[in-house]
Amino acid sequence: MNKIADGKRVFNGFIFATGIFFILGFLGISQEAEGRQLFKKDSTKAQIKPRKLYFIPLPVISYNPAFGAIYGVAASTNMLIGELEDTNLSSGFFNATYSSKKQLVLSLKTTIYTNHNNWILLGDWRFLDSSQPTYGLGTGKQSEIFLNEPGNGFELGDYKDGVDLEELMNFNLLRISQVALKRIKNEFYLGFGYHLDRYYNIDDTLLDLESDPKRITNHFAYNVLHDFELAQYSITGPSLNSVLDTRDNVNFPYKGRYAFAQYRFLPSWLGNQKSTHSWWLEYRQYWNVSQRVKRNTIALWAFANLTAFGKLPYMGLPALGWDQLGRSGRAYPQGRFRGENLIYSELEYRFRIPLFNKNPDFLGGAVFANATSASSIDQNVKLFQTIKGGAGAGLRFMFQKATRSNVTLDYGIGADGKGAIYFGLNEYF
Repeated sequence: MNKIADGKRVFNGFIFATGIFFILGFLGISQEAEGRQLFKKDSTKAQIKPRKLYFIPLPVISYNPAFGAIYGVAASTNMLIGELEDTNLSSGFFNATYSSKKQLVLSLKTTIYTNHNNWILLGDWRFLDSSQPTYGLGTGKQSEIFLNEPGNGFELGDYKDGVDLEELMNFNLLRISQVALKRIKNEFYLGFGYHLDRYYNIDDTLLDLESDPKRITNHFAYNVLHDFELAQYSITGPSLNSVLDTRDNVNFPYKGRYAFAQYRFLPSWLGNQKSTHSWWLEYRQYWNVSQRVKRNTIALWAFANLTAFGKLPYMGLPALGWDQLGRSGRAYPQGRFRGENLIYSELEYRFRIPLFNKNPDFLGGAVFANATSASSIDQNVKLFQTIKGGAGAGLRFMFQKATRSNVTLDYGIGADGKGAIYFGLNEYF
């Protein structure tokens, strides 16, 4: 009965979110090409040369307890593929890192606007020979262990709020995700995509079935309970997509909005172990708060990653930090919260710090706060039953004014009292 009630709650939630999205889409269509006018009036865009590649490389040197010492290179690229007057700036991010614990990460993430903004192409390509700690499901009750029940089943262990135990997973991941959207009217787009996440060579390092008592991890218990394989699985299928985009710049919007809805079909006949359908619903809004200083901006980001029906394997469940650019959840490690359904929101204020008279836009700052809620149907943990927050501040260094490309340095702290430093390229959303 609890599963049925939770399923109805999720269904009603995504119907509501979908309705809001299409209302926003209708309003966007009726605004007579708001996005093109915003971009056309942008004074910085006049400095951009069509079909010129703008490139910012960045060395990556950092340390993480789960990864050890990390080193490599990241790069941000921009190009105006079409005409200056009516084509948005395309962007791409490349990342190649290796760690002292022999973890390799390669990724390429792209947002491409063709001439006259007729098409948008969204790409997310990754290869990981890596590891990541997981912490069970939900943002509320989480278990340190699962207890064996007499017989063949499992009974959930002792649950409490704020468990910190990491369950390290070694794995390989191949991700191929590509979406093509055709402009329907003004700034509203519809299109199709195809997606493949192939997890293999999975090593659940804390699992110990030989000890007495046995050490049962969340990955093992969840996959056994729901009849998934343990060493490998694929999540693959096509998608229907829609986008509304009126932002004046893809790297650092001063105004406008972005809304994205995706419905994925993941049938068993394509290689999924269970037939599943899922939603991704995303909304971003930007408000310029100063006529004199356009850089002073309030930015809002929210998304919902929902399992419409069916089941996904443990590593493929919605999780914090697994959005296209991997930007959600500052203050928490990637994958810190995971569940059948996950909702995330973030609010940020971005502002200029005029310390340099010759280039007053070079230095900026940001303060932010975010919140995450994830469900766990097996544990009867519902969305919004518990919300985990984070907050922080950072600096921005605008190395390319024409493309509004920033190098970012942030510090975030979560509800668990732990902090983290983030060093990257361009705004987080």
